[in-house]
Amino acid sequence: MQTFTADSAEELAVVSRSDFVESRHIGSAVIVDPRGAVVASIGAPEEPVFVRSCLKPLQAIACMELGVPLSGDAAVVASASHRAEADHVSVVKNMLSSVNLSEDDLQCPSCAPADADNRAAMRMSGMAESRLFFNCSGKHAAFLMAQKIAGGRPEDYLRPDSLVQKQVRKTVEEFCGEAPAAAGIDGCGAPVYALSLPGLARGIAAAASEKNESAQQLMTAVLASPWAIEGHGRENSVVIERLGILAKKGAEGVSVMATPDGWAAAVKVLDGSSRPASLVALRLLAAAGAVNMEAALGVLSDIAPRVTGGADEHGRALDAGEVLPGAGLLAAESALTAARPDNPAGTSSDNQTMSQADTAEQH
Repeated sequence: MQTFTADSAEELAVVSRSDFVESRHIGSAVIVDPRGAVVASIGAPEEPVFVRSCLKPLQAIACMELGVPLSGDAAVVASASHRAEADHVSVVKNMLSSVNLSEDDLQCPSCAPADADNRAAMRMSGMAESRLFFNCSGKHAAFLMAQKIAGGRPEDYLRPDSLVQKQVRKTVEEFCGEAPAAAGIDGCGAPVYALSLPGLARGIAAAASEKNESAQQLMTAVLASPWAIEGHGRENSVVIERLGILAKKGAEGVSVMATPDGWAAAVKVLDGSSRPASLVALRLLAAAGAVNMEAALGVLSDIAPRVTGGADEHGRALDAGEVLPGAGLLAAESALTAARPDNPAGTSSDNQTMSQADTAEQH
């Protein structure tokens, strides 16, 4: 089995340098409304993709369903792809100690902190790389807690037939409304599933719109501590903090965002690049009226990957271009804007496709 090919992908974004398009990102994307209906799509969104860390909110909910008392920062870190800031590491340690387990029980890889300050502190102190610093350590801690609380052997927590992984699959199917098309091993060693993009969008929309008590507890925690899902000033954390929506990216160019009232957009960049994923998801939500366009564009301007060239007199890199919507995204935006109830009668959908600057000025 494999994911979709370039033949069925569409252009999601382009990279412009000095007004010359030097790169094109292709892939698939979809947006669903609060009923779960697909309202716009790009490429081949029904083809399965490994959803990678986009699955983490559902994995955290599965742990809660097994009786893990996740709340506050611990609930968010269980859903996180964190940077191993000092507070992330402290939360993971406390999660493990709450069930008399330790770092030694984690089965994710060891690494240095991604957070620069904590990495520098580690080197200054001579501390070794640690499983606690791995970006998925919070998820693994939650798995261990769930496995132990449910009465299973903690050392079996990554086995697909373990109590916790059976609950994860059950939760995924319940929230996403589909069975995984394939299963594999994620970068952290946990089971990972291939889903359609509409299925992923519906699942995260159900989490964001508080489908059950566990989802409600998770969403409350995420909105209260957005820093914990990635890190201070980091992409997903900024989106959550400023727009009040659930945002989760995964490896290999997968990303999903969902609003508390049940809109959701999911993206897969075919070559695995994460560079355009947030741009695509946020602009789809904004074009549908699910989030404010001006606010979305403001966030994108702050989190967008820079296209640089040269330096100023202090050696600081200068901007030489930007990442812009591609043809497939622009077409989907135009269709979404034209279909909105607040679209003035007789307005051409072509005229509804605006540049980022034009959009910002008109709001």
